[in-house]
Amino acid sequence: MENVKIKLCGLFRECDVDYVNEAMPDFAGFIVMFPKSHRNIDKETALRLRARLSPKIKSVAVSVNADIDEFAEFARCGAADILQCHGDENADYIARLRELTGVPIIKAVKVTCVEDIEKADGMGADFLLLDSGTGSGVQFDHTLMEPSKIKTPFFLAGGLTPENIADAARKFKPYAVDISSGIETDKLKDREKILKAVRAVRMV
Repeated sequence: MENVKIKLCGLFRECDVDYVNEAMPDFAGFIVMFPKSHRNIDKETALRLRARLSPKIKSVAVSVNADIDEFAEFARCGAADILQCHGDENADYIARLRELTGVPIIKAVKVTCVEDIEKADGMGADFLLLDSGTGSGVQFDHTLMEPSKIKTPFFLAGGLTPENIADAARKFKPYAVDISSGIETDKLKDREKILKAVRAVRMV
């Protein structure tokens, strides 16, 4: 089996990027065009943080029901290597976004039943991200997930911590694990938690 990858999401400060460069995950996520989140950043900040990020780490712009042309611009300007749709976006939206940018698309799924995963699996995204909500930091019911039946490579998110992330990677064998609030202390990225989480996944 290929090693499970790891995405650290919700970076919004320069020191966050420095911590991530030290830990060297596979992906780093930026929340954009979603002002409800305290992690939200604008395009100029995303560009600046992307320039600071190691070129070996793929940058992911994450948004919720964003205007498609404005969202596509994050990929076209070089701020993002991958775009993540974390709202009610449908197959047409995903196809159009790929047409506009040519970059891989992640579709997040709020998992409340088996059908949620089945529906998203047919949307044509390059990856799924299975979660309990919009960055809620809460674990969804993992009994709803049958990894062998999911055709699209998937990221596993929701309620992951440096302490449980390796077990989740071993048990479900996702393409990648995704962690955000689990590497924070008082809503700010924590260097020690970042290093611990990445170390744990690399040992799987």
